[in-house]
Amino acid sequence: MKIGILSCEPSCYSTSRLVAAAEQHGHKAQVINTLRCYMSISSTQLSLHHRGVAVEGLSAVIPRIGASITFYGTAVVRHLEMMGVYLVNDSTGITCSRDKLRCLQLLSLNNIPLPKTGFAYAPDDIQDLIKMVGGSPFVVKLVEGTQGKGVVLAETPNAATSVIDAFSQLKANILIQQYMADANGRDIRCFVIGNEVVAAMQRQAKPGEFRSNLHRGGAASPVEITEEEKDIAVKAAQITGLNIAGVDIMRTKEGPMVLEVNSSPGLKGIEKTTGIDVANKIIKFIEQSLTSKAYYAKEKTGS
Repeated sequence: MKIGILSCEPSCYSTSRLVAAAEQHGHKAQVINTLRCYMSISSTQLSLHHRGVAVEGLSAVIPRIGASITFYGTAVVRHLEMMGVYLVNDSTGITCSRDKLRCLQLLSLNNIPLPKTGFAYAPDDIQDLIKMVGGSPFVVKLVEGTQGKGVVLAETPNAATSVIDAFSQLKANILIQQYMADANGRDIRCFVIGNEVVAAMQRQAKPGEFRSNLHRGGAASPVEITEEEKDIAVKAAQITGLNIAGVDIMRTKEGPMVLEVNSSPGLKGIEKTTGIDVANKIIKFIEQSLTSKAYYAKEKTGS
């Protein structure tokens, strides 16, 4: 089997681990730079080229689409879908997870516990929106931010006004979200593959910081999660349309709450913290998925 890995960083930990895991299973792995892909579309044929060579013979693709290239990256993923290639995460799921507002709306519709969140366009409506989420302190987030970027804690009304004014000047779409002080700067990253949480780690923000992301200097440790937390994480990934996801959950006095669903969760932190071979589990999931697809196709044709 030939497995493609869409990644702009072939030497990064996650990409290297996926290549190694695929080869350990006897498959051929091809790293494809997303931004060096280009598409041909006609009335009779779709084709994809990468660095001057046609992309052919792929059984499956693992998309590692960075937030900064979501539009082009999902276009490439969509093109591969239409060419009949199996995508571990499809374009719809990736797009949904990147749009925090859309993602939260879907989770809310399906009764997934969330912090109170507000979204408005007109500056005149912001003050009422702040009251709706419980007042200050609260968190301001860019709708399409990632890895803790574009996330600010507004601790006082004056700070809130300054932060919102700054984002408004940048014409940025922002969310206002309830700040859960009882979480004490901690959250849990649940790594979901299919219908299972295969690994989980607790992340603790560094002193003076409220963002627990490892890219922001947070510390990670193994953690046991409850059946309720497992159920919430798996449902959040499925609702978003993702087979592979990093679901961030916060423990509060009101119970576990989902903060975010990530369609390209990194492997380094979760593997080194837990000692679990997550890359291997991803390749196994692909094998099982393609076996199931082949079985159902055979059943449908009666052959």
